[in-house]
Amino acid sequence: MSLTPQWLDELRNRISLSSVIGRSIRVQKAGREFKACCPFHNEKTPSFTINDEKGFYHCFGCGAHGDVIRWMTDHQGLPFIEAVKELAAQAGMDMPEMDRQAAQRAQAAKSLHDVMQAAQDFFAASLKAPGAEQARAYLASRGFPERVAREFGFGYAPDSRTALKEALSQFPEEMLIEAGLQIVVDGKAPYDRFRGRLMLPIADQRGRIIAFGGRILAADKTDAPKYLNSPDTPLFDKGRTLYNLHRAAPAARSAARIVVVEGYMDVVALAAAGIAEAVAPLGTALTEHQIERLWRVTECPTLCFDGDAAGQRAAMKAVTRALPLLRPGHSLRIVTLPDGMDPDDVVKKRGREAMLDLLGTARSLVEVLWQGERDALPLATPEDKAGLKARLLAHCETIQHPDIKALYRRELLDRFGELAFARRERPAFTPRQAGGGSFQGGQQRRGGPWKPAPPPLPAEAASRLQQKVGSGDALLAAVLAGLVVHPAALAGHGEALARIHPANPGMAALLDTLLAFAESGAPLESAALRPILLERQLRVPQADDYDGLRFGFLSETSATALDELAEAIELIVDLPAVESALAHATERLESDFSEDSFAEQQRLLQRRLALLARLGQMGRTRASL
Repeated sequence: MSLTPQWLDELRNRISLSSVIGRSIRVQKAGREFKACCPFHNEKTPSFTINDEKGFYHCFGCGAHGDVIRWMTDHQGLPFIEAVKELAAQAGMDMPEMDRQAAQRAQAAKSLHDVMQAAQDFFAASLKAPGAEQARAYLASRGFPERVAREFGFGYAPDSRTALKEALSQFPEEMLIEAGLQIVVDGKAPYDRFRGRLMLPIADQRGRIIAFGGRILAADKTDAPKYLNSPDTPLFDKGRTLYNLHRAAPAARSAARIVVVEGYMDVVALAAAGIAEAVAPLGTALTEHQIERLWRVTECPTLCFDGDAAGQRAAMKAVTRALPLLRPGHSLRIVTLPDGMDPDDVVKKRGREAMLDLLGTARSLVEVLWQGERDALPLATPEDKAGLKARLLAHCETIQHPDIKALYRRELLDRFGELAFARRERPAFTPRQAGGGSFQGGQQRRGGPWKPAPPPLPAEAASRLQQKVGSGDALLAAVLAGLVVHPAALAGHGEALARIHPANPGMAALLDTLLAFAESGAPLESAALRPILLERQLRVPQADDYDGLRFGFLSETSATALDELAEAIELIVDLPAVESALAHATERLESDFSEDSFAEQQRLLQRRLALLARLGQMGRTRASL
């Protein structure tokens, strides 16, 4: 199937965005637009606007923005293709023709959905029939209200090897096997997978049944697993599915929170207590695909783990899975439950408010990573502490996003320094001594007074500044002049500087000499460096070389010189790389439009705008645009 940009534009044009959004939230006409309270964050005064003419929505409170397809993926939680299919059906448009194999798979999947629904009808009826007394007694013992049991579709699989097969005799045996409802063993007749179990249906994002989970009831069957899930089938991939997501997603957007617990009985228990935004993985640790699905609902899901050793191992496994995926604004928070208690125990013994209080104590991902590694092994010797540092840095290296990697590295090394050198009296830290420690957003700079950071420039202004400092290697010229003023910065940025290859021969020779000077072991002082440059007849860039821009790092008295110099070096390295990657991603999007190519192009576009904003902040007070 090929979804061309032209076809998608036609789909957007045929759909009334306000009518689609109006099915989920209350919208009001306001001139040529519509207004509503934003569904992506809690607010009392409407700041969410819908413009049918332009085909987009925008929230002036939280920044949520998108078209009708984005609404279906971000608010309704549908995968990209499913969102397009649903909108196409509303617009009366045929999806682009699929190849023969894809069409056969789609028809087979449709038939399997019929099988799974028939199985659910059978299990639900069996729960009310004679022979299911033990299942009904178990449900009563859990204290689930009737409405919750009905909503979650509890059923019962009779303790028989052929009961389901006989009830679904209208379907071929091969379909029951393909749906995971029957088991095939060589030399034996196929038999029912679920026998003598309390059953729960597992649904996809659209609420269609794709699998089942069963809890054993007979106490004497100690050799059988307590919980049994369907195997992977054409409908069900347990590594990509989250139990109850189709019900939890709308509740999560209202609560601005989604809670991940370990099992589906915990999900039901929380729902019975009025916490409807809970989901669970299905017999596996949280996977990368499941994390991405959670992020479509909310940017920072909350994971609940038991307080025992197994729970802590599961928490660390979730952390290591999430680190490579982190991106701005998206992370995980983790709650540790009291030892020996699961969510059901908490709400039953301590009440709903106690569970909500626990959710309020969720720790950040970096906090859990630090505590997990700090407490993993003894720290009695210098070698032990060095091992902790190595483990922390190894985790940082798995983070793909460069800004987040740098921030995690700084945060964890700061914590390590406080731990490893707590008893040593350390000198006052200033940017001139160690290369910075600035924080954007108006936070304090180490060694200097608190100063509010200027607001980022508009993208157009930042782009004009980029053109000015980018022409004739102007920014590089300023950085080289700054390194002559502050050669101590070479030690911390040598690896990044080595990746720069100036086209100007004079700048290339100057950069090579600076890097060699840093590796020579000579004192990194400007006074020692300048005679070397003079002897080799290397010219230090002057104001005309960098278009007269007065960067702070060109002044020896600037309190934040090394901070700004470090940012300028990052821009020299990162901006060209991002520009190149963005160009390739745009080419790929134009030739092969897909959810993945669109997401990658948008990610790189946002990265480029962030770099331009940093460039704009750097030159805002020092250059005339």
